[in-house]
Amino acid sequence: MLYSVVIPAAGQGKRMKAGKNKQFISLAGKPVIIHTLLVFEEDPLCSKVVLVANSDEVEVMKELVEKHCLTKIDSIVSGGSERQFSVSKGLSALTDEDEIVLIHDGARPFIRKEHIHELVQVTSKDGAAIIAVPVKDTVKLGKDKQVVNTVDRSSLWAVQTPQAFQLSLVKQAHKEAMEENYLGTDDASLVERMGKKVSIVQGDYLNMKLTTPEDLLFAEAILQSKWGET
Repeated sequence: MLYSVVIPAAGQGKRMKAGKNKQFISLAGKPVIIHTLLVFEEDPLCSKVVLVANSDEVEVMKELVEKHCLTKIDSIVSGGSERQFSVSKGLSALTDEDEIVLIHDGARPFIRKEHIHELVQVTSKDGAAIIAVPVKDTVKLGKDKQVVNTVDRSSLWAVQTPQAFQLSLVKQAHKEAMEENYLGTDDASLVERMGKKVSIVQGDYLNMKLTTPEDLLFAEAILQSKWGET
């Protein structure tokens, strides 16, 4: 089944401390955002990509897309002040209400195609699904720097992207959130608050989001391991 994908890449990325949008940081000779876009460019099930950029970086993104000969970029739209608003603008660029749309972080370049395909398959049946991995560390609930209790991690999942939805469902979720001035932690939370079920597809721990300078060290190691060839 074919799908479209919205890729928000308009964040400031202040925790990266790079002095520029982290999407433009070079990894193995290519900007981070290009590594991410190439995953979908090379996936035959991906029909189109909507890229959401800072308003003052739209032209730069267009130049990068042309330079790397990316053919699936359907549009590049200006983002909003929050990620949620940027995603909403990206969704507005899609019109087939019955299609499956993925929402994927621009700074998460190591998603595997097999996980994307499983996510699409589950979403085609359930209407909404997320990629996540089981929490490995012990998690404690704390207050005032004191442990309140230890949380049972057997039911805890660390959520990643992409997250996938029927387009009409996620558009409605964003519409209701905007009308009620609700700002969620991810797109799935907007669907959950509507009372809709969201399924979980287990991904892997390499699908990291590049957030801090330390993450770049791991990213270079992943690229050197030729992860995409497995």
